[in-house]
Amino acid sequence: MMAKRFFTFFLSLLLVVPFFSAAEDDSFYMGEEDDFSIVEVIDEPDEEAPAGVVSTDGSTVITVTCTGDFTIGEDNYHRKGKKFKDELKNHGNDINFTMQNMRDIFRDDDLTLVNFEGTFTTTHYVPDNKKGNDFLFNIDPVYANVLPDNYIEAVSLANNHIMDHGTEGYEDTKRTLDENNIKYSTSEDIGLFPVKGITIAMLSYLCIDRYDKPVGGYDNLYDKVAADIAATKAQYPIVIVSFHWGNELDYTPTERQKKMGHIAVDAGADLVIGHHSHRINPIEEYNGKYICYSLGNFCFSGNDKPKDMNSFVFQTRFKISKSGDISNTGFRIIPIRITSVKDRNNYTPTPITDDMKIDGIINTLKDNGKGFGVSEYPLSWK
Repeated sequence: MMAKRFFTFFLSLLLVVPFFSAAEDDSFYMGEEDDFSIVEVIDEPDEEAPAGVVSTDGSTVITVTCTGDFTIGEDNYHRKGKKFKDELKNHGNDINFTMQNMRDIFRDDDLTLVNFEGTFTTTHYVPDNKKGNDFLFNIDPVYANVLPDNYIEAVSLANNHIMDHGTEGYEDTKRTLDENNIKYSTSEDIGLFPVKGITIAMLSYLCIDRYDKPVGGYDNLYDKVAADIAATKAQYPIVIVSFHWGNELDYTPTERQKKMGHIAVDAGADLVIGHHSHRINPIEEYNGKYICYSLGNFCFSGNDKPKDMNSFVFQTRFKISKSGDISNTGFRIIPIRITSVKDRNNYTPTPITDDMKIDGIINTLKDNGKGFGVSEYPLSWK
C-alpha cells in the first residue's frame, strides 16, 4: 500500500481552467449478471504501522475520495470506441492522460475509490445475453497502470458492464487488479484496505431490477445487503458500500434507492456511494452517515459528447479517537467536468473554476434534494 502525503497548499491549486457545457444526446446501456453472495475475502495485507495522527487531540484522521463511473477503452465486439483509441494514440499511448488533472487530488488523500465499469481483457468473447447490448466495454490489461500511477487504490466492480465479456473477461479483470495491487469489491468479495492502522472494508452491489428478488439464500436483496454489512461491520471498523442503482439519466434517486441506502446505514455502513444514472444526484445525511446517491460520470469513454458533462468528486474524513470510536467530520465536493476541452469529451476529468458553473452544480444538487438532501455542499474543509 502506497502511503499518501498531505500537502496543505494543495487547495489553492485545485481548480484550473473554466469550461463550458456541450450538448448532444447520450445513451447508456445495462445488462443482467449472475447474482453474487459473499464467499471469499480478498487477501488482506499486513497492516502498516500507524502513520501518526492529524488531529491535535491524538485521534487519527482518514481522508477518502470517491468518484462515479470510470470507464475507459473501446468495444471490440461492435468495433466502437475509436475516438478513445485516437485520443490515447494522440498521447503516445500513455493512458495517464486521463488522470492528468486529478492525480494530485488522489495523491493527497488516504484512499481513492472509483466505480470501474468495464473490463481489463483482450478477449472478444461475448455471452449471448450481452450480444444485444449497444456497447460493451473493455481495455487491454496493459493499461491498468492508470490506477496505481494515479493513486487510485480501490474499485467497485458490481455494475452492469463487468460481465460484458463473460466469466473470462471478469476473471481477467480481477487478475489484472490483483497484479496491480488494486483492491476490488463485489457482493462476494470484500475489499480490504489498511491505512494508518485502520482497515477499511468495501462491498458493492448491483441493484438494478434485483431489489425484491431472492438472492444468496435471502428473500430479497434488501435482506442480503443488511446481513452482509452487519457481518462485515462486526469485523472491520469502517465499512464503505457502493451501489449500482437507479435509472439512467435521472437526477434524483428512486424510493427503492432511498430504502436500500437507509438499510445499509442501519446495518452498519459508514458511507454509501452510488452510481449508474450518469447524472449527479443529491447527498443525504442519514443517522450521521452520508449517502451519495449518484456521483455521475467521472472518466467515461462511452460517449464522446454526452449532453451533461458536469459531475463532482466526493471527499469525506473519518476521525478515529484513541479509544477507537469512529466519527465523520464532514465532507466536501470538487465540481468537475468529465473533459478538459469545451466542445467534446476528451476523457480527461478536470476541476471547474468558473463560479457560475460551480453554483449551477450545487443548485442542481440542492433543488433535486429538497426534503431529504443535505442543505449545503461545501467546497473546502471546515
